[in-house]
Amino acid sequence: MGGGCSSLSFPHPFPPQILTTTTTNTTKTLNFTPPFSLPSNRREPVMTMSHSSSLANGAVGSDGPKEDQKRTVTEELLGKMTADALVWSALHGLVVGDRRVPRSGTVPGVGLVHAPFALLPMTFPRSHWSQARELAPIFNELVDRVSLDGKFLQDSLSRTKKVDAFTGRLLDIHSKMLEIKKTEDIRLGLFRSDYMLDNETNLLFQIELNTIASSFPGLSCLVSELHRNLLDHYGKDLGLDSREVPGNTAVSQFAEALAKAWGEYGNSSAVVLVVVQPEERNMYDQYSLSTIFPVQYFSTNIRRTLAEVDAEGQMLSNGTLLVGDQAVAVIYFRAGYTPNDYPSESEWAARFMIEKSSAIKCPSISYHLAGTKKIQQELAKPDILERFLDSEEDVAKVRKCFAGLWSLDNYEGVKAAMEKPELFVLKPQREGGGNNIYGDDVRETLARLQEKGSEELAAYILMQRIFPTASRSYLMREGICHQENAISELGVYGAYLRNRDKVIMNQECGYLMRTKVSSSDEGGVAAGFAVLDSIYLT
Repeated sequence: MGGGCSSLSFPHPFPPQILTTTTTNTTKTLNFTPPFSLPSNRREPVMTMSHSSSLANGAVGSDGPKEDQKRTVTEELLGKMTADALVWSALHGLVVGDRRVPRSGTVPGVGLVHAPFALLPMTFPRSHWSQARELAPIFNELVDRVSLDGKFLQDSLSRTKKVDAFTGRLLDIHSKMLEIKKTEDIRLGLFRSDYMLDNETNLLFQIELNTIASSFPGLSCLVSELHRNLLDHYGKDLGLDSREVPGNTAVSQFAEALAKAWGEYGNSSAVVLVVVQPEERNMYDQYSLSTIFPVQYFSTNIRRTLAEVDAEGQMLSNGTLLVGDQAVAVIYFRAGYTPNDYPSESEWAARFMIEKSSAIKCPSISYHLAGTKKIQQELAKPDILERFLDSEEDVAKVRKCFAGLWSLDNYEGVKAAMEKPELFVLKPQREGGGNNIYGDDVRETLARLQEKGSEELAAYILMQRIFPTASRSYLMREGICHQENAISELGVYGAYLRNRDKVIMNQECGYLMRTKVSSSDEGGVAAGFAVLDSIYLT
């Protein structure tokens, strides 16, 4: 749980297939063996075929594709799709800042490169797609209820605080809000719940719930549009139907939630403040959201770093937050989820001032803490969900998607991870991709933490590792199409807005599909491990 990115995986739902890539002089055929069971002491992604590229009409029988259903992707066809996709990306803003250009993260329009994306959508079972969407409003409500239990948050994270300075500072702000009895009557959350589909059990498991700075609502919509456009043109050649790529409304629904929150604040001259990092190469994803405000909702938004909020901001006696001479109605965090966002006391002062103010925070400090990995692990304990959800049916639905989660004071869990580290992931309280621990490093890290003592163990949680079915996929980076064995992760966005007892918005809001090379453990697009994708329902 938290903000940004996570590790990826889920199984491909189809039997082994054959993709034939034809060149002028040779024909290269890629064959993959059927799904197989691995011995209990060794687990790997299972290989099957690809991003939709060899499917006929989006359906394949249990015995594999019939001869008249197979499709050949020639070099000529692949070249046409690649060129069309690159042109479409440039024309429609599917872009990020180029890391090699110094000002690409600070000056809009400088050093653009297409965002990394998959050339074709990834197949995904319709039943699991429906399950993930159905869970969104339940998790929205769960976060809200957990956020209201300050004692639960403080108690659950008390040990983590002692060994994780960042979590400790967040808890300090939260504690001060409890002391002054600060309440958030209007609460806004823009979340994303990330899932993997386990090959062995065929169950959908939640990886984490992001409650701050849930990235890519803008670019994910563009990738869905790109794939529908490509299949409109090349679907007959590929045996695919563009109607099986679900529409994606994440950016418009997030904008609607922010606008409704702005309206609830009740000051038509107040602005929406977007808190950003000093260098942000993913700024176009953010701009795609913020540019909707003045066009559709007649509200203004401004972008500031936390340091700029500290320098320009002040809180009036009535709680109004001013940045410059502008009153702030809503604060939308696209930064503040990692220790790197707080290099000095200035940033912490800004976060504290924001929290004390009457502005609507997205998220509040309570929502932020409710999305930590430790809280995810606490909620998986017996009888804890029942404290926050009234419906037994909702409890069952949520519990069904929980993977195995353990604190490091759980002897049996740690013992199992030491014996078979390849079956576990060790997760610290860090967000943004690139922080999880896998394989033999799990055993080594656990041994080191045990030597340091019990308090150090509280900085991590242990999670069951989910194993996917890998697929042959076309991944686009820097204008080049790479054929790779890849695995994917589905994120479903949710929006929640409440004013006291009135729930104004509680919706599923589109999706993010991320695909990465199967040999990479981490899966953050912004961190450089993955590409953006969409889904093809089967």
